[in-house]
Amino acid sequence: MSDKYAPSVRNIAEEPWQQFPAHYGGALSKALVRPETVGSRQIDYRISTYQPMAYVEAHTHKVQEQVYHVLDGEGLMEIGNERRVVKKHDVIFIPPGVRHAIQNSGLGALTFIVVTTPVSDE
Repeated sequence: MSDKYAPSVRNIAEEPWQQFPAHYGGALSKALVRPETVGSRQIDYRISTYQPMAYVEAHTHKVQEQVYHVLDGEGLMEIGNERRVVKKHDVIFIPPGVRHAIQNSGLGALTFIVVTTPVSDE
């Protein structure tokens, strides 16, 4: 087993905040488990904090499944043609091929976990 594919324990403070492509207005994420951070092969695990008005563009994934777990705050989640308010303790599953987006429409930060598998959308 190579060092890049070994168990790891990291503290969230070790990973820098990033604004990924198609994320706007203070839509920041920490890529905690990814191939380039811990050598994962199947999982992309991020914590995200969006400031009021921050959002990710509506998009679809060809093969990836995603789970969003809202930890704090509230916002609007677009899934297909539906828009729903999401808030603390909501868990959203997005199958491949479903157009989706999330935006912070609340008064404070919207913080959530995003788990995506597989890592690549090919």
